[in-house]
Amino acid sequence: MFQSLNTAQTTNFEAGKLNSGQTMSPKTFEMWRKYIYDNCGIYFQDNKKYLLESRLQKRITYLGLTTFEEYFSFVSDSIKGNQEKKYLYEAITINETFFFRNQPQFDAIINNILPDLIQRKRILGQRKIKIWSAASSSGEEAYTIAIILKDIIKPKYPEFEFEIVGTDINSTVVETAKKGLYKEYSIRQTPPYYLKKYFTRIDNAFQLNPDIVNAVTFKNMNLYDEFAMRSMLGFDLIMCANVLIYFDFESKVKVVSKLYDAMNTGGYLFIGYSETLHGISKAFKLISFPKTIGYKKE
Repeated sequence: MFQSLNTAQTTNFEAGKLNSGQTMSPKTFEMWRKYIYDNCGIYFQDNKKYLLESRLQKRITYLGLTTFEEYFSFVSDSIKGNQEKKYLYEAITINETFFFRNQPQFDAIINNILPDLIQRKRILGQRKIKIWSAASSSGEEAYTIAIILKDIIKPKYPEFEFEIVGTDINSTVVETAKKGLYKEYSIRQTPPYYLKKYFTRIDNAFQLNPDIVNAVTFKNMNLYDEFAMRSMLGFDLIMCANVLIYFDFESKVKVVSKLYDAMNTGGYLFIGYSETLHGISKAFKLISFPKTIGYKKE
């Protein structure tokens, strides 16, 4: 997710570093916009130029460079660029998430989706359900699902196995997710019952119990990377919230198509409240749940 930043005020950095009031020329903006779009599908519209400038300036300043063009050459370098890409992705994205963030979706998972998937699996003689948090950020969504499965679903269906995978383009938040250690902000909407049962307070942080941490596999992945996406197969539920809003139409079609390919027949997809598949894909069937909607692959 992106966060708007006010770049109206200028700040004088140390000598030799970029002044925050510097702006990109139209040519440079288009050069950066194309590079980012080609590599991760995120499209900066004209009115978001200031946002891109603000984000890139942080890396330019850190590296001791002086211009947007110089930083572009640095990123484009075949050796330096490969190492810098992860920091570039961190610079242009921001992660806003917390446990139990979208309760109506989790209610639908508990009351509707998992019972339907379990019934379908039993008919097929299968006992495994795969779940993918496709923009997992620092892991709160994936771990919320793991808590729900352990506390509500597994006691009812002990014969079933659940696999949870979390992926994100930002490698730093992926490493944070693997630790399962969170500040109070992340757990602010966690029901007291779950907080007491599955978290241990350590100073000003909250450590998830090892059995929950071990229930999720996290890895760094770009949803716009076709090769990587081909390895994601056989999922029964995919959560991909607040990602599509940052893509243009063509990128949305491409990513949604790959999500469809990653799913089993009968699988479900959840996206964000402000997102829709209308006009993007007719492959999914719209499903209404109490206070939320989802999509089903039939």
